[in-house]
Amino acid sequence: MNSDDRQLFQQEMADVQPLKHAMAASPQRICDRSDPGLRYRREAAQRPVGGDGNFLTTAFVEFVHPQDALSFKRGGIQNGVFRKLQQGSYPIEATLDLHLLSVEEARQAVFTFVKDCVRYEVRTALINHGKGARSKENPALIKSYVARWLPQFEEIMALHSAQSFHGGTGAVYVMFRKSEKAKDQARERLGLSSGKPEF
Repeated sequence: MNSDDRQLFQQEMADVQPLKHAMAASPQRICDRSDPGLRYRREAAQRPVGGDGNFLTTAFVEFVHPQDALSFKRGGIQNGVFRKLQQGSYPIEATLDLHLLSVEEARQAVFTFVKDCVRYEVRTALINHGKGARSKENPALIKSYVARWLPQFEEIMALHSAQSFHGGTGAVYVMFRKSEKAKDQARERLGLSSGKPEF
């Protein structure tokens, strides 16, 4: 570039101002609004790993439809037992209501609830997560996270969306593993000194 070209270039660029940092960052803020899940992934990334003992994550979730039925069964659960769970035939010993909670609040509530159920040897519980059908921005958000979180607990043997009289697809039955104490009591009641492990 010769001196004449340089001088012409400088004259043309004289009124040009560099972009400010706030202006440069604005596209990111627009992206944040268009991706509501990004906020939860950010929160999860900033949260100390294992700091509260809660291993449930909010980093990513595969969304389910508000009307979808949730269903999960570990190996070893008899079909008849699972069918009774589906039908809501077992007595509900504990319930948890997640309505109006944020994802992080639901995460804490589910973790504490499951641990308490295990501690008090609850066999069957009901979690009301709601359908989230009215939310245009994040339909079935809490339901989607509940569907992801519950199978992560080794103590949970099976789950299935509830019957209509218990909330339908806005709630889920949860079956917990029997404690060793409960297994021993069942064996004694049946007159068995040993046998197959009961789930």
